[in-house]
Amino acid sequence: MRTRTWPTVWSALRLVAAAVIMTALVGQFVTTIRTAISNDRDVPTTIANFFSFFTILSNIVGVLALLGAVIWFWMRPHHEDREPAGVAVALASATTFLVITGVVYNLLLRGYPTADDHVAWANEILHVVAPLFLLIDLLVAPTRRALPWRSVLAVLTVPIIWIAYTLLRGPLITNPSTGVPFWYPYPFLNPNGVNGWGGVVAYVVGIAITFAIVATVVVWVGRLRARSLSAAKTPAR
Repeated sequence: MRTRTWPTVWSALRLVAAAVIMTALVGQFVTTIRTAISNDRDVPTTIANFFSFFTILSNIVGVLALLGAVIWFWMRPHHEDREPAGVAVALASATTFLVITGVVYNLLLRGYPTADDHVAWANEILHVVAPLFLLIDLLVAPTRRALPWRSVLAVLTVPIIWIAYTLLRGPLITNPSTGVPFWYPYPFLNPNGVNGWGGVVAYVVGIAITFAIVATVVVWVGRLRARSLSAAKTPAR
């Protein structure tokens, strides 16, 4: 795994993974829009709602991070063997987001009634394949850079903005499927539910803690791997 061939192979696998995830995103998007048109739903709102799901956001970040890593690998100066800080933070963010997306979906949301625009194969890629690949990437990718601990704060920026956006936008949007005067991407963020705002606040606090823990673990694993690789390269005295 420390040969020159291995980084090239893994870069190619990253490119394939990005293509597979993008295919799932496009497949689900096309079906969602077609369903909205056939059911005479508001298309602009449907599009905005599609990109408001954290699953979609996290997979888009995953695609961009993987493509950024691939482009860097093929354009990098020959003396560089670790990704630049920007790519490394993007990969850490994608890993954190997708691992949480996969765990939450498979433990809490799998089995819930699906929407009429549900695409089963795309759903599995976005909730299972993509999280697993980014997790494996964290553990075996030969070009991952060790990040400083303050990178955890950078990783948390997107989820914080997304939660604020979701809670502010929700009461302003009419659900294009049911006509109710609000729309939230996930039931646990809906203050109109049984638990009200108290339940939403509890979930938000839990989500924030979960993101902080997973982001810290992701950065820690990267730092641990970097130390191991550095120790392996140091000649014995």
